[in-house]
Amino acid sequence: MRLYIAEKPSLARAIAAVLPKPQQKQNGFIQLANGDCVTWCIGHLLEQAEPEHYDARFKQWRMEHLPILPEQWQWKAKSKTASQLRVIKGLIKQASSLVHAGDPDREGQLLVDLVIEHCKAKLSLKQQCQRVLLSDLNPAAVARALKQLQSNQEFSALSTSALARSRADWLYGINLTRAYTLKGQQQGYSGVLSVGRVQTPILGLVVRRDQEIAEFVSRPFYQVEAKLHTELAESFSAMWQPSEACEPYQDEDGRVLSRPLAEHVAKRITLQAAVVTRLKQQDKQQAPPLPYNLSSLQIDAAKRFAYSAKQVLDICQALYERHTLITYPRSDSRYLPKQHHRDAPQVLAAIKANSQDLAKACSNADPSLRSKAWNDAKVDAHHAIIPTEKYYAAAKLGEAERRIYQLIARQYIAQFYPHYRYAHTEAMISIADGLFKASANQIQDLGWKVLFPQKKSADEQALLPALKEGQSLHCSEGVVLDKHTQPPKAFTDATLLSAMTGIARFVKDPALKAVLKETDGLGTEATRAGIIELLFKRGFLFRQSKHIYASDSGKALVNALPAICTWPDMTAQWEMQLDAISQRKQSYGQFMQGMQGQLNTLVEQSTSVNAQAFAGIAAPASKKRYRKAKSSAVSGKTKALASSVKAKAKPKSRGRKLTNQ
Repeated sequence: MRLYIAEKPSLARAIAAVLPKPQQKQNGFIQLANGDCVTWCIGHLLEQAEPEHYDARFKQWRMEHLPILPEQWQWKAKSKTASQLRVIKGLIKQASSLVHAGDPDREGQLLVDLVIEHCKAKLSLKQQCQRVLLSDLNPAAVARALKQLQSNQEFSALSTSALARSRADWLYGINLTRAYTLKGQQQGYSGVLSVGRVQTPILGLVVRRDQEIAEFVSRPFYQVEAKLHTELAESFSAMWQPSEACEPYQDEDGRVLSRPLAEHVAKRITLQAAVVTRLKQQDKQQAPPLPYNLSSLQIDAAKRFAYSAKQVLDICQALYERHTLITYPRSDSRYLPKQHHRDAPQVLAAIKANSQDLAKACSNADPSLRSKAWNDAKVDAHHAIIPTEKYYAAAKLGEAERRIYQLIARQYIAQFYPHYRYAHTEAMISIADGLFKASANQIQDLGWKVLFPQKKSADEQALLPALKEGQSLHCSEGVVLDKHTQPPKAFTDATLLSAMTGIARFVKDPALKAVLKETDGLGTEATRAGIIELLFKRGFLFRQSKHIYASDSGKALVNALPAICTWPDMTAQWEMQLDAISQRKQSYGQFMQGMQGQLNTLVEQSTSVNAQAFAGIAAPASKKRYRKAKSSAVSGKTKALASSVKAKAKPKSRGRKLTNQ
């Protein structure tokens, strides 16, 4: 009997739907006509044992117990899903072959591997186990994937990488959370001061941004605008470009801080002759934006609809699992396999049927076009999030689901539109020995931009007359523009996610910064939303309108911790090493040994921390009070969204814990 082990029930049903019939639904599995079976996990069936399972003494939090370093790691069955684990164990004993059908990512690989190991599968079964990679639950895609089974052993390094991450997060989170919670208790703080290798640097970003805003002092600066005219009385403006002689009057960003200097320039150029000294004209084009990965989708949804990262993930899970309208949503890729291009007519037809708003866009799309999104070299276990070929009654989708589906669909449709083309003109103009610049873009073909109506940029709004080098002009007036430096903006859901994905700009180490530009940032597509929500749940962050701020306890924790814990450098180094493990370039032992050495140092440092910062700070509200307060603060629109997602997404099937990150 061949046994298929899916990560969740929806995936199991999709697999069974393309396998021999008639079928019988049993308790915890589906039996196929040929005797094979399809069973499922319900997210994580196993979880890491708590410290007290290793030693009863550890149930009490005491500084002298730290660091806690298990010699033999233990996993235990989750009580709520123990019965399903027993079902799988019984089926594995009867199986002659196994097919691993976990999600196509690091966590999905480990999740099912752990179950197979925990159920004590025979060595021969484990060695011959096959792997199916499913990112699309439509029958045609599932059937195609089942014909492309690979050896599960080919993914063993990916599983080892996930195991290393899980254990390192446990060690880091358990030990430092206990250490700093105990320090807080010394000053009367009654809450848990959780520390994680991803959550704490995220908190650090917000704390430092809040501090920059609080300490910001606005400074005036000045620009000079020249009002210019051609011989044909055509008018346009150009901006002053200060020379090196002006450097003593400029700040580090080149802004002029002296108003008398700006007034002097404005007076000098008024009613003076001008000449075009250099003219640069280029025809430019811009390719369509790539299809979404999860982070880019969450960022756009936050900007357009003010949805949180968690809300977007839950909506995507519903569109993927319940409605099968999109492909696997927890993807970090924005590229597509070349073979998917042949499916374009069918996918476009489905979008046209599913979304009246996008019907015209689909009709005008050219499925023969091939954007840069189709690139096999940039596709690993999963590809970009795109619509499937499934037809669906749009009326059955909630408003939030329709919005997210349309975002994903529009981004896909853009791949079949021509480039945006425009002519860029840049003119350098000399007036009374001063240099001025004017620029403008003239649209030649909107191309894919017809799908994204938006305000024109300043360059597109500006109009330049036909100019040529050496042309004489007249400056009728020089105008001083009074400006003020602006404080950095508080984080929003969109900008915080953007900071996590573009974390390189917040890293201090130049070498690490260079490497991080080539990686996916802080956290993973699958964990970012949950970690942000975790910081809110623990009372370290709070929202005011769309803005995100750090609480007093969040600030106190960041200020008490060593800098290495609150900057992204360390966790970025971890991700690099974990990626190296998945590519068989580094061993599990090397990573864990280095991590434990660093942990020993951090625990030792915690003993000498001055915990005075926690004095007088109230702990976060209890879960009951927190939920009540949260509920009363949620707007009607968000309530409707939450209700829609809760009813349709059923996120509980994921069953994944983010406690120690």
